[in-house]
Amino acid sequence: MFESVANNPKNLKHIFYPDSIAVIGANKIKGTVPCDILLNILGANFQGVVYPVSPREKYIACIKSYKYVIDIEDPVELAVLVFPSSVCHLALEQCGQKGIKAAIIISAGFKETGSAGMEREEVLKAIAKKYNISFIGPNCLGVINTDPGAMLNASFARKMPEQGPIAFLSQSGALCTAVLDYARTKHIGFSKFVSFGNKADISEIDLLYYLKDDPKTKVILIYLEEISDGPALMKAAQDVIRDSGKPILALKSGRTSEGASAAASHTGSLAASDAICDAAFKQAGIIRCDDIEEMFNIAIAMTYQPLPRNNRIAIVTNAGGPGVLTTDAAIKKGLKLAKFSENTSLTLKKSLPKTANTKNPVDVIGDARADRYNVAVSSALKDPNVDGVFVILTPQSMTDIETIAREVCKIAGQSEKPLYASFMGEADVATGIKILQRNKIPHYVLPESMCHAFAIAYQFGVQLTQQKNGFQEFSDVDKSRAQDFLNQALNEEKTYLPEDETVRILEAYGLPVVPNGLAATSEAAVGIAQKIGYPVVMKIMSEDIVHKFDVQGIVLNIQSSREAENAFNTIISNVQQHLPTARIKGVLVEEMIPSGQEVILGVKRDPAFGPVIMFGLGGIFVEVFKDVNFKIAPVDRTAARAMIDEIKASAILTGTRGVTPRDIESLQTCIQRLSQLAVECPQIKELDINPLIVLEKDNGCFVADAKIML
Repeated sequence: MFESVANNPKNLKHIFYPDSIAVIGANKIKGTVPCDILLNILGANFQGVVYPVSPREKYIACIKSYKYVIDIEDPVELAVLVFPSSVCHLALEQCGQKGIKAAIIISAGFKETGSAGMEREEVLKAIAKKYNISFIGPNCLGVINTDPGAMLNASFARKMPEQGPIAFLSQSGALCTAVLDYARTKHIGFSKFVSFGNKADISEIDLLYYLKDDPKTKVILIYLEEISDGPALMKAAQDVIRDSGKPILALKSGRTSEGASAAASHTGSLAASDAICDAAFKQAGIIRCDDIEEMFNIAIAMTYQPLPRNNRIAIVTNAGGPGVLTTDAAIKKGLKLAKFSENTSLTLKKSLPKTANTKNPVDVIGDARADRYNVAVSSALKDPNVDGVFVILTPQSMTDIETIAREVCKIAGQSEKPLYASFMGEADVATGIKILQRNKIPHYVLPESMCHAFAIAYQFGVQLTQQKNGFQEFSDVDKSRAQDFLNQALNEEKTYLPEDETVRILEAYGLPVVPNGLAATSEAAVGIAQKIGYPVVMKIMSEDIVHKFDVQGIVLNIQSSREAENAFNTIISNVQQHLPTARIKGVLVEEMIPSGQEVILGVKRDPAFGPVIMFGLGGIFVEVFKDVNFKIAPVDRTAARAMIDEIKASAILTGTRGVTPRDIESLQTCIQRLSQLAVECPQIKELDINPLIVLEKDNGCFVADAKIML
């Protein structure tokens, strides 16, 4: 599936760089979508030919209009459809007959409106498949390409944006107009701007692969309301980042249950679990943002300035307080204050007033003019111990804001290190900020936002240099045995597998299951216990009982045959008292596992991303603190180790303050084996190993309890 998307791209060149466009459904009424789109195409200085198509008009905007698209004498590369949804299929059919291979369907009234609209959308897809037409939409704002070789504004946005190296993709058309207005005030330009709406044909995945090779695009931003093919999105993002080095920043709505519901009603699709989405984006290298402002704060840093080589920053300020605030924010974000070289320290002491602070952060004092900023910023950028500089300005009565801004721009242009600025305030610093923005110096209202953007840019640079491990497939697994168990359970219409059946599947995949046996009588239980060797554990096995402790269905540390016989009888009696209707299969007798650290491993099959692996500490950590981590399967060894390290209580496993380190190597292997099981056995909806007991280093792990939901 992934290869077909990457190697057989849609006809996106005809969408972004058409020689000719037919606007189908155009009219003369300004302020309506059909008219505004035609005027936008003409007003953007489009470099091709435009054909209005209107059943009623002979001329629109001084251009000859055609009743039907098939009436146009010359070839047409791109069709923009703005007819009502009830007749869009007829127009698309004529596009196919005309030989048009690309379309932008602006019209609403499809999947987002319910079942009737969904049927109309399916008709469009069938026609497009019949004639090999690639299309954006329906239910979208349109497409903008600022490349001077195209100058395409096939949208109903109010204005053409500035040219720039940022591509913006959005599932929401309304958000697009807000983003364009936001960006215009900050002089942020775009290479491509796409509202893809219901993505009935061309999706964000197709667009990502196109932008990977787009020389006009340096950074990709994307807004999503629902994810229909999570693994394909992850694969596309990984390919883009690996092959082009272009960062992908994503804004995904539906973080809360209420928000997810709203997104579903808006797009006609269900949202994936937010925690799983977070994990998937992180695993794919996508930078997830909380809001539009954060997205652009990071985007301008990664677009306008070089990526930091390391995390050592220098702060230059004309006020002590903001310098301290920035220092606190930088340390909180994992950055370090650079220690200046001897040459830098001497230069600063020689050139700045005695009252200035020449250590990092450098305080050039409130009456500083451009000359002091020049010395401090230039010296810091030249210092080999500095990886980036933050320039902070507060407006004093003697501060020459515009001159300082121009000086900062000049210095930044002469350095290969990143420089960010924060001119604090609003009205007084406005002219200085405009100078910075026009010269592509990342500017931040708050120093905290500046530190966050630098930290993200640094982490992305580190990510580009990291080598990915290949996914290890264990050859000693017995896939056919596991499949036989699962298929038999499905044939028997089971939805839940008790532990005695679950451990057979885990055992087939090499997960560390202890010796065990199922006993139907007390005599059989004693015999199994003697064969295993004492001490043993006994557990009730019933498809009607999920939580054994709730019915007092477990007895631990059984040391003798008499205890084994009594334990069996006690368990059966307890269950019959607590749940008389339970169908009792028997009692599972298992070897008693030595004491160790309890962890939980799990599998959940997500509708968007497929099998997801969960890891966390067991006991109170999962019940109260919910200290867990997710990764999308398959999980390689590096990702398995990251799952262990990224939980808050990881030091309990790795060793801290006298706590003996646990067998991390064995735990990593368990995560990998569970990942392979999840990928190869799609019959499993959910799986819990709770707990997995992790012993001391080099002593392994053991499954203490497990269950499967089909």
